[in-house]
Amino acid sequence: AMPTMRAAQVSRPRGPIELVERPVPEPGPGQVRIKVGACGICHSDMLTRDGLWPGVEFPRVPGHEVIGTIDAVGKGVPTRWAAGQRVGVGWHAGHCGYCDSCRRGDYFACQTGIQVTGISFDGGYADYMIAPATAVARVPEELSAIDAAPLMCAGLTTYNALRNSGARPGDLVAILGIGGLGHLGVQYAARMGFRTAAIARGRDKEPLARQLGAVHYIDSQSSDPAAELARLGGASAIIATVTSGPAMAAALGGLAPRGRLLVLGAAEEAIAVSPLALIMGRRAVEGWYSGTSIDAEDTLAFSAQCRVRSMNETYPLDRVAEAYDRMMSGAARFRVVLTM
Repeated sequence: AMPTMRAAQVSRPRGPIELVERPVPEPGPGQVRIKVGACGICHSDMLTRDGLWPGVEFPRVPGHEVIGTIDAVGKGVPTRWAAGQRVGVGWHAGHCGYCDSCRRGDYFACQTGIQVTGISFDGGYADYMIAPATAVARVPEELSAIDAAPLMCAGLTTYNALRNSGARPGDLVAILGIGGLGHLGVQYAARMGFRTAAIARGRDKEPLARQLGAVHYIDSQSSDPAAELARLGGASAIIATVTSGPAMAAALGGLAPRGRLLVLGAAEEAIAVSPLALIMGRRAVEGWYSGTSIDAEDTLAFSAQCRVRSMNETYPLDRVAEAYDRMMSGAARFRVVLTM
């Protein structure tokens, strides 16, 4: 009999996430098989669940915050990857390598379509998954699978945005929103040497924000975040992790000259921007895309070195539907992680 595994799949747009038995897949050329130890549940998994990503095919297993161990290697995989290695797989799994964007090194903008874990192929809500070798990142021994899983997307996105923000140690940097991405963003910003300000609604997250490394806390309900940042000298960067365009717009006035608002939260409403504010201070609003497997590797290494940890709620794979609903509810503190 063929060995089987558990996999949590979606069979149609907006359909339930169902646990099924499937044959354990074999890696093809250029692919590795990973025995999954943990997989984070990310808000972007709704793109698979709800069938919102153009061309997503069903049934599909979601999950792009995967940590596990390589247990089989296909033909033509570079010798650096071998059975027994601890690895992670994130959102960006591959790109064509030959379009003009790829030739410029802008892999996020691959014109023939990037490969996305859990969308282009089955992801990590399963005991095993197949990944292209281009998607694989090394995982430091110090990080457990549960600790490392959310760093493959939430961690990677915030860390990568911060290190590419143009801010320098000692500069004021604001993290807008202290949720799944923001609670990691505050830790990264503080450990990178930025004067870190946390902005959130209400006073209840202040003790946590300070514990994570924020030196300033701004309650956007009782004060104007732009005015507060300006009073502190202006932010070199604002990392916007909220999913509200108006909340991003409300902080924009707090940018220092040459400051950048980096948009990480996939908000649906527009961000209203004053052209004059941009012109007079040469300020910018810029989107930030997660990163590739080497960026994930850098994120994990920095997190291990500087003791950045995600705060997680864990669920076993057989409670996947409940775990997904918990993430979507917004009540989770702060990331939801499936354990195999």
